[in-house]
Amino acid sequence: MFKDTMVRAGQSSEKAALIYQHSDLQRQQEVARGLDDLVRAARRKGAERPSGADLVRDA
Repeated sequence: MFKDTMVRAGQSSEKAALIYQHSDLQRQQEVARGLDDLVRAARRKGAERPSGADLVRDA
C-alpha cells in the first residue's frame, strides 16, 4: 500500500512520501476497525477447529 501511495503522489523515495503523508483521527479509527475485524475473523476461524487440548482430552 505504501508503494502505491508513493506512485500516486509522484514521489520517488520513501522519505519524500513520509513527509507528505498524514493520518487523522478518522483514518486511525478506520484502520483500528479493520484490524479488529481481522482479529475477530481469525478468532472465529480458530474456534471452529478443536484445540490440541480438546483433541487429547477427547481421545
